Amino acid sequence: MVETSEQVRPLAPGHTSSDDEATSAAGIRRKRWLRCCACVGALLLIQATVIVILIFTVFKVKDPVIRMNGVSVDRLDLINGTIPRPGTNMSLTADVSVRNPNFASFRYQNTTTAIFYRGAMIGEARGPAGKARARRTMRMNVTVDVIMDRVLSQPGLGSDFSSGLLTMSSYTEVGGRVKILVVKKHVMVKMNCTMTVNITSQAIQQQKCKRKVKI
Repeated sequence: MVETSEQVRPLAPGHTSSDDEATSAAGIRRKRWLRCCACVGALLLIQATVIVILIFTVFKVKDPVIRMNGVSVDRLDLINGTIPRPGTNMSLTADVSVRNPNFASFRYQNTTTAIFYRGAMIGEARGPAGKARARRTMRMNVTVDVIMDRVLSQPGLGSDFSSGLLTMSSYTEVGGRVKILVVKKHVMVKMNCTMTVNITSQAIQQQKCKRKVKI
């Protein structure tokens, strides 16, 4: 017999079905984990976007609006109906409102109102601290006692009384704080008004106001 010189090589082991199933299960778990991470990331991104939009739109801190609704003369003692009596005071009552357009309350400190005539301060009043609720308007009456001796000391008083009109100006200042979520803003509202008082009727004949807000 002739012996063959070739050696028989062993066959490579084949893959079993259990190995294939393990590899397939690992791939499925990996895909599920990636999908879960993608879903969680998308939700977080959507929430962050919604929060940013709300902060800059709905929850954005808006300027409180202070308004002088009207001013009435409560007491003006005149001599012969023309000249203020020396040593007496004139009372002015200002109807002031603070409108809060924010979705959170506006807490304000003591209000200050000063009355000027020809550049000289002739009266001052302070109002109590308070709170304007969210998207509401807070109204208050501020009474100012005008010192008539300071009015009488002004050189142009005679011509103003001859015309029957007395032009004065007022300055009101309201400082407070608005807090929405984690956003906290300190607000200072200032208002300058010019008013013309009819001496005969003791009423405000004309009034113009300008507001300035500092945040």
